[in-house]
Amino acid sequence: MQRESLSVFDMFKIGVGPSSSHTLGPWRAAEMFIQQLSAEGCLHEVEKLVCRLYGSLAKTGKGHGTDIAVMMGLCGEDPVTFRTELLQQKIDTINQTNRLKLAGVHEIVFAQDINIEFRKKESLAFHPNALQLCAMLSNGREISITYYSVGGGFVVQEGEGGKNSGNRVLKYDVHDADELLQNCMRAGIPISQLVMENENQWRSRIETEAGLLNIWRIMRECMYKGSTTEGVLPGGLNVQRRAAKMCRQMLPGITFQNEQEWLSAIRKSPTNFTTTMNWISCFALAVNEENASFGRVVTAPTNGAAGVVPAVLMYYHLFAGGHYEIDIIRFLLTASEIGALFKKGSTISAAMGGCQAEIGVSSAMAAGALTECLGGTPAQALQAAEIAMEHHLGMTCDPIGGLVQIPCIERNTMGAIKAITASQLALQADADLMKISLDTVIKTMWETAQDMSSKYKETADGGLAAHIPLNLPEC
Repeated sequence: MQRESLSVFDMFKIGVGPSSSHTLGPWRAAEMFIQQLSAEGCLHEVEKLVCRLYGSLAKTGKGHGTDIAVMMGLCGEDPVTFRTELLQQKIDTINQTNRLKLAGVHEIVFAQDINIEFRKKESLAFHPNALQLCAMLSNGREISITYYSVGGGFVVQEGEGGKNSGNRVLKYDVHDADELLQNCMRAGIPISQLVMENENQWRSRIETEAGLLNIWRIMRECMYKGSTTEGVLPGGLNVQRRAAKMCRQMLPGITFQNEQEWLSAIRKSPTNFTTTMNWISCFALAVNEENASFGRVVTAPTNGAAGVVPAVLMYYHLFAGGHYEIDIIRFLLTASEIGALFKKGSTISAAMGGCQAEIGVSSAMAAGALTECLGGTPAQALQAAEIAMEHHLGMTCDPIGGLVQIPCIERNTMGAIKAITASQLALQADADLMKISLDTVIKTMWETAQDMSSKYKETADGGLAAHIPLNLPEC
């Protein structure tokens, strides 16, 4: 695995659901293609544009909204700022007129079912999530670029390196968990402080803290919206939203008009073990129901696993003493570093490694972060991450109908609960006596990913997806 410098904002990205690899990644790839055409001064010469989807992007692209994401990227819309409630209207307009404005300025003839090809029987060698964008110009020239959506919203252009914050010389060079622990021990600092000192190579501490609090704002807004929105999820499975019903049952007769009143009501309500567990599940469900509805979420480290870290962080914030902004910042810094270890040493792409690469990694991130914030040592934080992943090893990705709904949404609740349990186990243990290191479990996860059949890697060809009879449009 190559050495790479990853920022906290590489691991936590603001985007649109339902998938970081199948929605956010292709969206960004389409943006990159349009930017390339503009840089070459030929955007206005484009007469025809075709997008070809391969591998997992082709097999589950319809359910994940890959075609929609590509069109949005070609239009020049930004997934961070685009008003998600206008998404369907935008797509309907393109389909009704068979016209699409590249970068919002150059109109071409474009039919979704014709100009986006799902090549389900073809895969490219570098990564299962591949798409090729091809523009035909008025002078007869053709420009074609292949991109790979490698998980977590990361995009790699064929022949080039990954698109992250750029490999920089950081104060603490960390490639694996052992290096991370040794650096923390030598400097006598927690993981979060090490990460912050590395982040200073990209921007000021004030900017990093503001960015992380904005990430937390988006997470909170997503949990609130998901906990107050009724209805059926899109896609044809007719999955009922559950978070809002759970929220009502736990706050009987209580009304609130905004997020702050909602949080205040939760704080004032009676809590016991059962209700606390229910709230954790509610938070996780809320995020991933929003994700399934093309809502705005934060990759943590992916969209399919976006509910785990927010649910555990909200648990810490409301029930375990994490009341202050500095607590939130420390949690997110530590979580991002653990996620980066998996990105560097294995994968965070379900199409490459199954669901262990998404829910498993997110659970490890949350477990390690919670452990540090509850007073654990760096060794205990890494041990918590190891425990969480150890009990997700081999988890397959088998989305029914190619939709990020069943079993994906419920798996976020399980990942959150496992993270809290892993943290408690680590805090009560002597990390020096544990038999399995985080590096060992990361290596094992990668080997498991390589051994796993492709039908269990986000293709909807195996597992639950192969055994649930459906009457859906081709996914």
